[in-house]
Amino acid sequence: MAGLLGFGSLAPKTKNVVVAGGLSAFVFGVYFYTMRAVGGTDELQVLQMAFLVIVVSLIVAWIASLCKILLTASSYSKNTFLSEVSGGAPHRRNVLLVVAHPDDESMFFSPTINYLISRGHNVHLLCLSIGNADGMGSTRKDELYQACLVLKVQPQQVKILDHPDLQDGFGLVWDRGLLSKTIKEEVVSRHIDTVLTFDNYGVSGHCNHRDVHYGVRTKGYSKLLNLLEVSNNILRKYIGPVDIWLSMLLATKSDSRVAYCLLNEQPLKTYSAMAAHSSQWVWFRKLFVSFSSYTYVNTLRRID
Repeated sequence: MAGLLGFGSLAPKTKNVVVAGGLSAFVFGVYFYTMRAVGGTDELQVLQMAFLVIVVSLIVAWIASLCKILLTASSYSKNTFLSEVSGGAPHRRNVLLVVAHPDDESMFFSPTINYLISRGHNVHLLCLSIGNADGMGSTRKDELYQACLVLKVQPQQVKILDHPDLQDGFGLVWDRGLLSKTIKEEVVSRHIDTVLTFDNYGVSGHCNHRDVHYGVRTKGYSKLLNLLEVSNNILRKYIGPVDIWLSMLLATKSDSRVAYCLLNEQPLKTYSAMAAHSSQWVWFRKLFVSFSSYTYVNTLRRID
């Protein structure tokens, strides 16, 4: 226990060096041990041992990534993201998260929501449909309010629309003019200074997500800080917490004023929030939340 407490007091860069060194020593130790154990045996055993080394390495990387999130997420996230200071105190922003369907906020944006709430920013949610593709819109609307309570977004700061021209569906194209008008009204009524939504791929590629992106891009408020969540390719999307290393690396290679990497300080809260969407909480979505990189890290990009 004393050792763990001592590790927790180390600087973030020192922790990274310790973790990386320990993992490297462990993986190489397993590799040399297995090579020694199979010396002189047939090729099949060598392949089996090599496969074992790969599996063990992946498991260790997964565990190390979770440790990184749980032990250093808070210190790592102390970056320039929304950290402007006004009059000696941090400036608290009114942030509007614009999503297409109930559960988008939990599946794709929970690291960002947890970051913002923990730092005292006011998070507002605009959900542009009730997700009625399967006739469960009323249920899903109630579930969204429950999920927002888990994420500590206040019910009075959540707005869910059920417009006839904004209905959930893969083949349904949403009117971008209507989206822009709707978002403008919310920005004005809530005194919003920061808008967050999907990038042009829509994270999952859903056409409604992509329409929301263009609705935000065409709203015409130049004084707002506009942020998009960057979509990951298929490999990075399903490597769970392991993606944090690549996300952090790519963020450091970008201009810190336009790219931000936010680690999820409370990944279990994400799981609980998604579980609040009980009508959607089927086996494949449980797998998605467990293995999706969006559960553990969000990469945001600033747009003008």
